[in-house]
Amino acid sequence: MKRVVSVSLGSSKRDKSSTLTLMGEDFEISRVGVDGDMNRFAELVREFDGKVDAIGMGGIDRYLWTHKKRYTVRDADRLAANAKVTPVVDGSGVKNTLERRTIEYLQHNGIVDFTQSKVLIVCSVDRFGMAQVIAELSPNVIYGDLLFSCGIPMPLKSYAAITFIARLLLPIIVRLPFKWLYPTGDKQESITPKHQKYYRWADVVAGDFHLIRRTLPTPESGLLKGKVVVTNTITEDDRRLLAERGVRLLVTSTPEYDGRFYATNVIEGMFVALLGKRPDQIAAEDYDDLLKQMNWRPTLTYLSQPDIAQLAGDNALRA
Repeated sequence: MKRVVSVSLGSSKRDKSSTLTLMGEDFEISRVGVDGDMNRFAELVREFDGKVDAIGMGGIDRYLWTHKKRYTVRDADRLAANAKVTPVVDGSGVKNTLERRTIEYLQHNGIVDFTQSKVLIVCSVDRFGMAQVIAELSPNVIYGDLLFSCGIPMPLKSYAAITFIARLLLPIIVRLPFKWLYPTGDKQESITPKHQKYYRWADVVAGDFHLIRRTLPTPESGLLKGKVVVTNTITEDDRRLLAERGVRLLVTSTPEYDGRFYATNVIEGMFVALLGKRPDQIAAEDYDDLLKQMNWRPTLTYLSQPDIAQLAGDNALRA
């Protein structure tokens, strides 16, 4: 049996383990949160090194991307360096392929028409594959990188602006303590409604769920009623939060296992284990080939009553 362990800076309350079969291989996958403790994270990476087939980095990005430029997050790189034998992945390979294909699938099958939708992407340098496809399809996009990650009240309205700002700021940002940029530990449990006018404006909210969750509008506001959320790393409680706020359709690029949509780093760890290669030896085409062999499709979860004709069409696609 192959083993993939995700060590996460996030809350231990979200820990989960599952067994499954993928491409004829049995897997045990698990997520272990360290509640924001960097030292404990490094300790667990050393503990699992050489004992599992892949180690995922959860709650922290090792790499941020814009266009074709990769920036290495210093804190994450130091943590990953604790593994000497086992491959360490942060989900970047899957974000570049699986999430890109998710948007293409939604558009091609008429589930979400991005050409006619207003889209809020909470952080594009984290979900770069998704962001690049949406930029090609939709003329109405707000990129919330500065809003949601840096607390700078400056919405960006083109991917060209993201590329320009990234070249200026990312060389500095990747050297900052990661906890300044992203909720870790028990901070993932708190919700403080912010950026409400952008939630009101959007038809589709896309990106990292922890960045969405910590600024979610209240149920009473009705700001998410009838809208689409494209995200990942969803638990049953998270699904309830979105349903209470009236979200119509939840789209996740990863399958559901035991009521849980695991993070992209877990899925990438499984793909690395199947391919038997180091992450730097794997091309986007390798991931795409696996997706085709799996007959992969994104997971569509209707949280409120959908349009009957649309639901019939979606069910026909799944038949």
